[in-house]
Amino acid sequence: MALSPMMQQYVDTKEKYKDCLLFFRVGDFYEMFFEDAEITSKALELVLTGKDCGLPSRAPMCGIPYHAVNTYLGRLIAKGFKVAICEQVEDPATAKGLVKRDVIKVVTPGTYNDTNFIDEQRNNFVMSIYSDSNSTAIAVTDISTGDFLCTSFVTKNNLISDEISKFSPKEIILKEGIDEKLYKDILYLGIMVTKKEDAYFSSDLNDLQEQFSEEELSKLNDIEKAACVSLIKYIKDTQKCTLSNINKIDKYEILDYMTIDSNTRRNLELTENIHEKNKKGSLLWVLDKTKTSMGSRQLRKWIEQPLINKNEIENRLSAVEELYNNLSLNEDLRTALHDIYDIERIVGKVATNNVNAKDLISLKNSLKRIPDLKALLKDTSSNKLSYYYNNIDELTDICNLLESAIIDEPPMSIKEGGIIKEGYNSEVDELRTAKFHGKEWIAALENQEREFTGIKSLKVGYNKVFGYYIEITRSNYDSIPEGRYIRKQTLANAERFITEELKQVEEKILGAEEKLSALEYSLFSDIRNAIEKEIQRMQKTSKIISELDCLTNFAYIALENSYVKPNLNTEGIIDIQDGRHPVVEKVIDKGEFVSNDTLLDRKNNNLLIITGPNMAGKSTYMRQVALITLMAHIGSFIPAREGNISICDKIFTRIGASDDLAGGKSTFMVEMWEVSNILNNATSNSLVLLDEVGRGTSTYDGLSIAWSVVEYICNSNNLRCKTLFATHYHELTKLEKELEGVKNYSVSVKEVDDTVIFLRKIVEGGADQSYGIEVAKLAGLPEKVIERAKEILQGLEEKNSNKEISINPEVPKEVSSDNEVTAKDTDIAVKEVAVDEEVQKPKHGKSHKKSVVNEDGAMQLDFGMISKENFISKVKDLDILTLTPMDAMNKLYELVKEAKEF
Repeated sequence: MALSPMMQQYVDTKEKYKDCLLFFRVGDFYEMFFEDAEITSKALELVLTGKDCGLPSRAPMCGIPYHAVNTYLGRLIAKGFKVAICEQVEDPATAKGLVKRDVIKVVTPGTYNDTNFIDEQRNNFVMSIYSDSNSTAIAVTDISTGDFLCTSFVTKNNLISDEISKFSPKEIILKEGIDEKLYKDILYLGIMVTKKEDAYFSSDLNDLQEQFSEEELSKLNDIEKAACVSLIKYIKDTQKCTLSNINKIDKYEILDYMTIDSNTRRNLELTENIHEKNKKGSLLWVLDKTKTSMGSRQLRKWIEQPLINKNEIENRLSAVEELYNNLSLNEDLRTALHDIYDIERIVGKVATNNVNAKDLISLKNSLKRIPDLKALLKDTSSNKLSYYYNNIDELTDICNLLESAIIDEPPMSIKEGGIIKEGYNSEVDELRTAKFHGKEWIAALENQEREFTGIKSLKVGYNKVFGYYIEITRSNYDSIPEGRYIRKQTLANAERFITEELKQVEEKILGAEEKLSALEYSLFSDIRNAIEKEIQRMQKTSKIISELDCLTNFAYIALENSYVKPNLNTEGIIDIQDGRHPVVEKVIDKGEFVSNDTLLDRKNNNLLIITGPNMAGKSTYMRQVALITLMAHIGSFIPAREGNISICDKIFTRIGASDDLAGGKSTFMVEMWEVSNILNNATSNSLVLLDEVGRGTSTYDGLSIAWSVVEYICNSNNLRCKTLFATHYHELTKLEKELEGVKNYSVSVKEVDDTVIFLRKIVEGGADQSYGIEVAKLAGLPEKVIERAKEILQGLEEKNSNKEISINPEVPKEVSSDNEVTAKDTDIAVKEVAVDEEVQKPKHGKSHKKSVVNEDGAMQLDFGMISKENFISKVKDLDILTLTPMDAMNKLYELVKEAKEF
């Protein structure tokens, strides 16, 4: 059996949009059929029905009212679906046969621009990535704001990942055959991937030339053009039009901004907290007191992309300082900013023909505030504020147009009239008068004709067949003026006439409503088109407003939180006096946060080894140094008494324990991958935070790795990055005397009776214990567990009271003698000094006593070796059913490592 004509039309359309849910317009509903209906009904919790379609069984069907489509679209996009909107493209009333339908827009997570459903405080980016044999180009845009950025670099997956994390796009366009690992990493992040064939990234520049000027295109190299071509094609394919708000290419180099990898962004909680993944508890949460949505998005960009150009940073700081010192000016500016709506996204609606009259009133009210802003900036002296004063466009012509054309409280619909202000268009005024004052017109005409003819019984009537008429009784025929009336109908006792004037009034009254709605929509479209021609002017002004909002915000935050202006240097010095963690101090009682000093440089304080108990504040201290440094780079004042901050090209962190089981990485493997990334990419101008390196494996392995990492940082001429190194390996404090630039610090504690008080103060010198049992007690472990742990600890300490752990950094890398320890990869040998100690080393399955005497005459023991018999016993005794997935991965790693020793 054949499908019905309408269902065949649906199937043909669906064939072109296989990766989308098809919203098929039927009357006042969008209907979905077959598999789309089943998916949509489940996703939106709609009733699934059926429809006769010419097949033996009914087609599954569900539907939604067309006037509520945005609500349903928002829910589907949030769930990661694409939706193709198929509309009736001809009037059903005049269509012959089946109504023509076509897809007018494809809505995807990266191209959705309904401001009611996208976050007003962040961009909604869609990204395209293109790679050839050596290089990668990235293009990214937000169609709701018109932002369009592009860059290219030598291909490295970590750089691609860093750019993805910087923009957090909702959707990425990739070429078929892209690196599979990168593809999986993107999917793992929950980002929608759209794959396109090679031709989609072709060198055909027609689409680019239609979108951008030659001046803009001249910024791009060939590989960047490929990325941009695919992105513009995708925008056109989905929006079915050319967007005039996308008109400028912001070409940037990765090295123009501070490098912050995805791991560091997460650890420092720059724009969202680690646990709930929302804004609260992040640096952005503390710093964002902006007055406009544009300013909030701009601040997020500044935090995501800190500057590294000293002059540019100082320009921002000088503007903040001027506003900070003139609080009345700053308050007046913030008051004026408060009434400004989201000009960027209103302009985006204009470009996509989605703007309504209410949006234009918001635009008008926003533009009215610009002259006030400009006047306030008149006497400012800093470079930034003076630039804003000289370059902000007041846009008075657009404001005046909207003031004269659109009523102050228009309806949401733009096709039902009631939009155009009285006096703007004479025809609208007449039609509106006809619509609302038709009866008065007729009554006035009736009185006029009575007076003219002297016939008191003359009346003006109406019926659906003949329309309006003048009725005169037979007894008054003699009083009818000759040539004035045109006979229309004869009755038994009267005649009905019309006049030219009555025909004109009738035409106005009877067609007034329909004509009025059509005329008002036409005028609205003309107004929208006139505004669209000025998009670039409005975009320039909105950028100035967003930046001004950020700077006034910084001044306000500095006053509210007692921040100070940092000094900047290029000598590699970070000197912070009484620094504070900007987020932590906001979530604890006022005055309770303990401030700390920090001194890092390229000579004596290049790497700070920080020891101390768990929960004492080492991680907080390290993060606060990084956050203070980053705040200075975005032009913000900092939470400190004083600060001298070196320009840093990169910030890296290795903090906390996490695994990636889906990626096949245990906790320790993730830790090592993060350390590897840091050591391979940091420079002498980088700031590095390393917390508990080596804690994910056995004590000796971990200590060896941690020791080697410290040596590598300090001894590599091209590295020597400014480093904070927190550790529980107290043995590392010996490095202060062995390596140049290493300095020991610890977190103070105070013991009162059997209780430990954490003082949160960083002081010079290393700690000698970790107070782990005391922390366990604070966490609420049962008293019996605590007491037993103390007994065990005492026994272990007594057993090892005659031992000393030392590390000899001079041990040769490779020693073949059977009586010497090998340290090929780390230049480290860990020595356990003891007398008459029995040590087991596997040799053909047999255990024997083994000792090595070093140059000082101390006995050096071989460790980390076990017999095959012990190894087999260890495997047999392993209860795999009680292990968590993470424990199992770690245990497997240890067993494989031990097996390699045989």
